Amino acid sequence: MSIGRYLSIGAGVVTALLVGALLFYIDTRESVLTRVLAACVIGSAVSALHWFVMGSFAAELRHITEYAESLGRSDNTPTDISSSRRRQARRGMHDLADAISRSVGTLRQRVDSLVANRRELEVQLRISDAERQHAEAILNAISDAVIVTDAFNELALANESAERLLRFDLEQSIRKPVDDIITDQLLVKLIKDTREGACGFSSQSSNGSGQLRRHVEHRMPAPRRDAAVFDVTLAGITGQKDSPAGPTAHQAAETAGVVTILRDVTREKEISEMKSNFVSSVSHELRTPLSSIKAYVEMLIDGEAPDEETQHEFYNIIQSETNRLQRLIDNILNISRIESGVVKTQREHISLPELIREAIDVMLPQARAKQIELVDVPTPVFFQVFADKDMIYQALLNLIGNAIKYTPGGGDGRVCVSVSVDEHDNTVNVSVSDNGVGIPKDDLPNLFDKFYRVNDHKKIAKGTGLGLNLVKQIVETVHDGKVFATSQPDTGSTFTFSLPMAENGY
Repeated sequence: MSIGRYLSIGAGVVTALLVGALLFYIDTRESVLTRVLAACVIGSAVSALHWFVMGSFAAELRHITEYAESLGRSDNTPTDISSSRRRQARRGMHDLADAISRSVGTLRQRVDSLVANRRELEVQLRISDAERQHAEAILNAISDAVIVTDAFNELALANESAERLLRFDLEQSIRKPVDDIITDQLLVKLIKDTREGACGFSSQSSNGSGQLRRHVEHRMPAPRRDAAVFDVTLAGITGQKDSPAGPTAHQAAETAGVVTILRDVTREKEISEMKSNFVSSVSHELRTPLSSIKAYVEMLIDGEAPDEETQHEFYNIIQSETNRLQRLIDNILNISRIESGVVKTQREHISLPELIREAIDVMLPQARAKQIELVDVPTPVFFQVFADKDMIYQALLNLIGNAIKYTPGGGDGRVCVSVSVDEHDNTVNVSVSDNGVGIPKDDLPNLFDKFYRVNDHKKIAKGTGLGLNLVKQIVETVHDGKVFATSQPDTGSTFTFSLPMAENGY
């Protein structure tokens, strides 16, 4: 028996005693014994009735308490009140139990709904995380810099290329304004303008949605080189949001974000410019000898060379320009073959001193015509390289021919060709030196570029600007050697190329 039951019995006894005492003092007509007996009987009846009522109430309250506790258990198996108990229960307590049951049932439904929603949100969150990781993997596989901003101009996503290019920490920059992340204010302005423009573009469309794309050429400073050129593609992604008037009213455009892609086109610009310059230079160089040939042929046809001596002079000029045109075409073809990798080489062990003597013998008449001394500096050692003989011979002819061309004649000119060995690098060096006009310091870095000519040299001799480039292609591209030049204006120049020594040395 619980403490509550004892308290209930005690309360009943006290009540009975109080009722008996009251009767004992009120009814004075009976004897004392009769009044005492009557008080005891009435007190006992009241006590029994109180005990019965309170016991039933306590039992009902206990069952309702157990039922309410079972409703709150996690096993979802509430203890139901039996039908007999329901019949014996007082109406008020029955209503209380039903009210509690209904309230708890409603709360349970809400809790179950919230639990289901939470599980669905957890699944959606895992799917969203997986999709984000997949998107990040795709973005990081793209070599171009990609950044994604949201409707608040905050960084939502970026790849490693953008992180390196724009120099920011991706983990610490997510959900931060692009103004605080990107130092290039012009790029920030482009992103903001695209977002605002996308809203206007979408609101003007018939269905309230769309996409605005922009292509902008943008220059950005780059480390260890000149400003890089980027082709910037900006796409403002727009969606829809319901207006306050309701779903049937006009739906307003809402910008979901801006995707910005920066593609480095610096090299493409350089190549495009080189192609344009190449075509322009080739056209100019081809036009010059062709114009001369055409002019002298027309004069011969028109009879402007009446005597044999004049005709012979015209024929010599036509032959000279034809040879010049042939050399230009040959040089262009040779350079093109080497650069495209389709040139065929026939490597063999060749003696550089012997090859130099052959080249000097061929160029000697040209040197004597300008009264220039062409010297073959003797070497006591017999050097060999494993190379294509015809190509090295062509490189020697170009260097010696240039030295003769830009060395003043009249007896003071001197061109020397020498051979030496660098035992540390295991290479053979061939140098062509002259005491000619020399080359300014600013022109030396561009000396071996296609069609490049020193401005001061254009008045001294004709040229195409391809000879030195062909030498570089032959030595460096085909034979893995090295070519360079040193010079002092009005003093002379020295062109040197080095080739790996043959395995058997001499």
